[in-house]
Amino acid sequence: MFTIFQYIKHYFISKHKGHDVHSPFVFSFINNILLNNGEFYCFEEIEAVRQKLLNDNRIIYITDLGAGSKIYKTNKRIISKVAKTSVISEKEAKLLFRIVNYFQPQNIIELGTSLGISTLYLSNISCKIPVYTIEGDKQILKIANSYFNLLEKKNIKSYNDNFDYRLPKILEKIETVGCAYIDGNHTKEATLRYFDMLLLKITEKSILIFDDIYWNKDMLSAWNEIKANSKVRVTIDLFYFGIVLFRTEQPKEDFRLFV
Repeated sequence: MFTIFQYIKHYFISKHKGHDVHSPFVFSFINNILLNNGEFYCFEEIEAVRQKLLNDNRIIYITDLGAGSKIYKTNKRIISKVAKTSVISEKEAKLLFRIVNYFQPQNIIELGTSLGISTLYLSNISCKIPVYTIEGDKQILKIANSYFNLLEKKNIKSYNDNFDYRLPKILEKIETVGCAYIDGNHTKEATLRYFDMLLLKITEKSILIFDDIYWNKDMLSAWNEIKANSKVRVTIDLFYFGIVLFRTEQPKEDFRLFV
């Protein structure tokens, strides 16, 4: 009920399709990304993978290192149901691709591989952009890796690990954070901890994308703290994604958009 109420609230207070947005940068973001419904070369191939997962009735037993599931009460999962309920939707995945493709970061970090659909979208931005993805559950990542290998995605570097351990290791390898997509461990403390880690390597060109910012009251509280951080210049609230930018030439401003 919390998420539903927040969605209704977001609908009424957001700027629809960017009407009355006066920032040239955000106006360009809206027109080139949010209102761009063009299909890209990789979409059909990745959605074929989604369909295979939706038809996969194998049973697995997972270890959840995050905030747990709103749907499942045990660690028993049917892959097809995971693909239906816990994987990024086609609409959101295509939007994620367009966002990251627009900025063309030098690297991408993903916290929460799941079955690998979002990872595949991110990896198709460019074969030259490394995608570091971390998943806490071994069985889930094994399935994702099988499709990474099938599609020969050499730029995906996947880790079966705890975010708190592996993220600092990845950050040690790279000079700066290009883009980070945070979709795992939906607790306030963990989200702010990962944000603080990433801040150590951000530049004015970095972009952070937080999924499920209205998952619960804790996640919304974390999002509000992130927006208030002095290093953050522009935030864009799309309800399902919270986008954080550090462009020093931009005045500090928060945008709520409904497209």
